[in-house]
Amino acid sequence: MTKKKTISLNKSKLYKHKGNFDWKDVNTESYKPKGGDWADIVRRVIIGKHGESARFHVRYFEIEPGGHSSFEKHRHEHVVICVKGRGKVLTGKKLYRMDFLDTLYIAPDTPHQLRNTFKKPFGFFCIVNARRDKPKILKTKNCN
Repeated sequence: MTKKKTISLNKSKLYKHKGNFDWKDVNTESYKPKGGDWADIVRRVIIGKHGESARFHVRYFEIEPGGHSSFEKHRHEHVVICVKGRGKVLTGKKLYRMDFLDTLYIAPDTPHQLRNTFKKPFGFFCIVNARRDKPKILKTKNCN
């Protein structure tokens, strides 16, 4: 009788920052599949795609000047922390300008969109529930 080796992906690991908001062993991905109501935004899932059992995911998004996320809502909540440049966020009927280390809590079922109307990239961490529902895309809002 041979023993099978059990490989656990849930191990402590350092994702070393390489500079310019890029981390070793973390891939840059499209924000969502092509064809959506979004533009010029990429995502890096730092915690949540490497076998962790955490009940949250930590992601880094970057929106180029003129770019924006989908205008959407969903049942899960999330936290947005600006770490690069600045941007605008529409939540419900409120429009916020986010600057370095501004932190925004987006409550469940709140329509929201992140947009970069400035001349430099807008980068932010987004912390969300590991288990989350699929967003409902809403009619586009102008968040200038």
